[in-house]
Amino acid sequence: MEIFLFGCKDTTLHISKLFHKKGVLINLITISPSKGLEQKVAGYQDLTKHKELFKDIYIAKKYNLSDENDIEYFKNLNPSLGFAIGWQRLIPENILNCFSCGIFGMHGSAQDLPFGRGRSPMNWSLIEGRKWFYTNLFRYSSGIDNGEIVGKECFSIQLTDTAETLHYKNLLSFFKIVEKNWDSFLNNNIKLTPQKKGKGSLYPKRTPKDGIIDWDDDIHKIERLIRAVTKPFYGAFSYLNKIELIIYKANIFYTDLESHPFLLKQNGEICDVFPNGKFLVKANGGILIIHDFKIIKSSSNIIKTGCILISPEEKIKRFISNKHGYFDLQED
Repeated sequence: MEIFLFGCKDTTLHISKLFHKKGVLINLITISPSKGLEQKVAGYQDLTKHKELFKDIYIAKKYNLSDENDIEYFKNLNPSLGFAIGWQRLIPENILNCFSCGIFGMHGSAQDLPFGRGRSPMNWSLIEGRKWFYTNLFRYSSGIDNGEIVGKECFSIQLTDTAETLHYKNLLSFFKIVEKNWDSFLNNNIKLTPQKKGKGSLYPKRTPKDGIIDWDDDIHKIERLIRAVTKPFYGAFSYLNKIELIIYKANIFYTDLESHPFLLKQNGEICDVFPNGKFLVKANGGILIIHDFKIIKSSSNIIKTGCILISPEEKIKRFISNKHGYFDLQED
């Protein structure tokens, strides 16, 4: 059986190593470094540097596989089984139809499918302060995350989890489900369960610019946003003297329920800077300590006590929430 793996990220590399340890020969479908940069793929990895893990490597002409050369590649192969992890594009129906056993990938949400389809469900779950994540291995179809399900895993979302750690939990869930059903995959007698009937919900697309911090927002929401968009994503950001400041890691240092020294500071104000470069910022409800950050296009140290971080209102996108206060909206 010819097995293919679609992916171009660090999660793809980890899964490839797990397959390799099991002695499974995989054909890789990936994209070039220039295409990864052009498409702004978070966590991109040049997997051609790991040829020892693969039987063959095909570098797609387009990330969405719409190029005629990409389509012809699969038509000429008559492939059997495919998996996708670290591939953030829908796979065209004419390519799905080339695979006799199908192509399988992961999708989940805090409420389980069919709720939480769409884009960035793990990032959204962190932003929303969810506690659990249900992830499914399902057969790809022409719709959005609506294919029949092979298996399901549930994992917790801890207060220390980030977008990166949730992706690691998800890929380990992927491999666990694949291992459990491996003989069925090889024999092409996989038991598939349709998703629950009725309308589900869809998360909207997020882009790097949606990581801008509103310092008037609740401090707990800001802390969750930072964890949700940190590396390998772009990071949360604000501006200091019109210079962009990206924040990758922060924790709540004080809350305004306690008598801390900075109660009267304004939101966004840098309250103190420590010798190691870490600093404190006032937010709505308390003080954040900034552990990991990056100043864009500035060689001077602009982090000084009393400076104000500003996020212009016109740059802040206000996503619509549902009646429960979450951002997955009911499907039409």
